[in-house]
Amino acid sequence: MTNEEILSAHGPRESMEYDVVIVGGGPAGLSTAIRLKQLAAQHEKEISVVVLEKGSEPGAHILSGAIMDPKALTELIPNWKELGAPLNQPVTDDAMVFLGEKSSFRTPNFVLPQCFQNHGNYIVSLGNVTRWLSEQAEALGVEIFPGFAAAEVLYNDNGSVKGVATGNMGVGKDHELTGEFQLGMELLGKYTVFAEGARGSLGRQLIARFKLDADCDPQAYGLGVKEVWEIDPARHQPGFVLHTAGWPMDADTYGGAFLYHAENNTVSLGFITGLDYSNPYLSPFEEFQRWKTHPNIRWYLEGDESKGIKPGKRIGYGARAVTAGGLLSLPKTVFPGGAMVGCEAGYMNVSRIKGSHAAIKTGMLAAEAAFDAIAAGRQHDELTAYPKAFEASWLYTELNKARNFKAWFKKGLTTATLMNGIEQFVLKGNIPWTLHRDKPDYASLKPAAECKPIVYPKPDGKLTFDRLSSVFISNTNHAENQPAHLTLKDASVPVNINLAKYAGPEQRYCPAGVYEFVPDEAKGGNAQRLQINAQNCVHCKTCDIKDPTQNIVWIPPEGGGGPNYSGM
Repeated sequence: MTNEEILSAHGPRESMEYDVVIVGGGPAGLSTAIRLKQLAAQHEKEISVVVLEKGSEPGAHILSGAIMDPKALTELIPNWKELGAPLNQPVTDDAMVFLGEKSSFRTPNFVLPQCFQNHGNYIVSLGNVTRWLSEQAEALGVEIFPGFAAAEVLYNDNGSVKGVATGNMGVGKDHELTGEFQLGMELLGKYTVFAEGARGSLGRQLIARFKLDADCDPQAYGLGVKEVWEIDPARHQPGFVLHTAGWPMDADTYGGAFLYHAENNTVSLGFITGLDYSNPYLSPFEEFQRWKTHPNIRWYLEGDESKGIKPGKRIGYGARAVTAGGLLSLPKTVFPGGAMVGCEAGYMNVSRIKGSHAAIKTGMLAAEAAFDAIAAGRQHDELTAYPKAFEASWLYTELNKARNFKAWFKKGLTTATLMNGIEQFVLKGNIPWTLHRDKPDYASLKPAAECKPIVYPKPDGKLTFDRLSSVFISNTNHAENQPAHLTLKDASVPVNINLAKYAGPEQRYCPAGVYEFVPDEAKGGNAQRLQINAQNCVHCKTCDIKDPTQNIVWIPPEGGGGPNYSGM
């Protein structure tokens, strides 16, 4: 049954009305909710706010490095320390290291641009910060519905957004209703704020419907693959922040890595690959595993029996796409009836490798615009005060200084390093020129015949690992009897185009083993078919971004499905 047939037979859906509906319970969405309730209390007004979160709980789907600049949090909740916010490990030292296959060069700290300096910032689990923010929101009276995925944008007759509908539950793989069937619910608001994170499924629809990206560069993305390790105390340096560039990437491929020494003898390490890479044989997951074998990295993770140092233990894994286009790729963030905040719009500062402070700040700005509009008796119009407030904010100034950072890497690592150094260290962000991009990431992939295959070493199970064992420790789970949330516009494209022309890149760019080409027994011979293991999906959104034919569309699965990250 189609959704229209289900509604015809079992509808109408129940609806609930709020002043503001927020889609996404991450830092941006929760900050929006908190600020709305703060303003209501200050002005002695009532305002109803609901937050929909597709994860099993707030924070379950949150993954970030993460170094957090507390500037926006301090504006939102000035007494966050007294309230027990989990910002416990201040940064104590920064290192920027350029790697060769066996060599390394550490940039002297005195020449590090300000964007690479992290004193005053904190190494955090952003998932834990999100859980704490949800507690603050609920204490203010915000309703939070975890395990409910917003699956559809609802519109008024005049085309303005009037809210969202949650997905139906209990629909089987064959699209027939099971005994567990439950019709989705409509949540209607005077304004709806979208905070789904990078490449949000509803945000993507809104951008297309309202042509919000008509006057900006195509968005750029990176795939961040992350692990958390518990290491021997002798190798642990609390507060030490290490960033690397260079190996194992070639000079023409954007990428970099991090290793952050958090509290309790844990380190967060990860690798970000720009999704504008051209070689279809490249695998971001395997590049990350290979990076860990560099002497400078494996030293922290491996044991040394002669010195009584125990080997580290991998305790967490995950992956998530991040926005990297910055200010020049920022779409229009308002439309009739709603707004986009945080990484949904693309506010991440890629030069600082930070987005949580921008998420919090933009959530606050959108909340202030929405509150003023509701107080004035308005609804379902454009919150034009929100983008105006952003342009007058410290966040705009910060992003403007970094506007060329990602674009320089199209000219290679050496040029990018030199020019970003000039812009950030010499010019202090006062840049008289602007670089633009005109091509989306998926269009960068070259045919396999024009590229050299990459042979990756097999995982050893101690330092390097395979995808399936990695997904296992992400606690990913989806109800087996549900329609696949990874959909194909045309089922023939993966074999006839992606496999034939690009050597099947989906089996390599996916960090969770969702896509694999297997023998097609129905056709026999050497025929292949694409098998989609949707239950492995960690909701990174890479397939939706990088598929060269844009044939794969990620849609929300049943609420509560996906990873259940702990400490990520």
